Amino acid sequence: MARQLFFDDQQTFLQQLEQLLKDGTPREQLDVRTPYHLSEVETLLAQPPSKLPLFALGGALAGFGGGFLLAALTSLDWPISTGGKPVVAVPPFLLIGYLMTILIGSLASFAGFLLLARLPRIEALVEEQDFDSRFIITITDEVAPCTTLN
Repeated sequence: MARQLFFDDQQTFLQQLEQLLKDGTPREQLDVRTPYHLSEVETLLAQPPSKLPLFALGGALAGFGGGFLLAALTSLDWPISTGGKPVVAVPPFLLIGYLMTILIGSLASFAGFLLLARLPRIEALVEEQDFDSRFIITITDEVAPCTTLN
């Protein structure tokens, strides 16, 4: 059974959250809802760092490699020799790689955001309860261990 605590004041909410943690309530049993982002809550609950930068880095590296390879392979497939220059000229291909880095990196970041936020999720948008702009702490009870009958 879960217990919910409602607060209208941010300061009281943070004090109660600190008190619950000092009293030994496990962080896994706490679910917090706030009307806006509070960095103090992240600090108190010691949440792990976000994985979103990994999506951006992966997308950027894939975009750079893919853009550079696309330009190089296209140039090798249809070689045009002008003025004794090499068919695969690196400086112009770096520009295409750079542009693809930005494009694929931003698309991967957006896709990572949707994945990590578990969006789109209709159930989260349509809640039965309306909490207005209050701060809520939900404490879920730990499952009682099974006992054996003698």
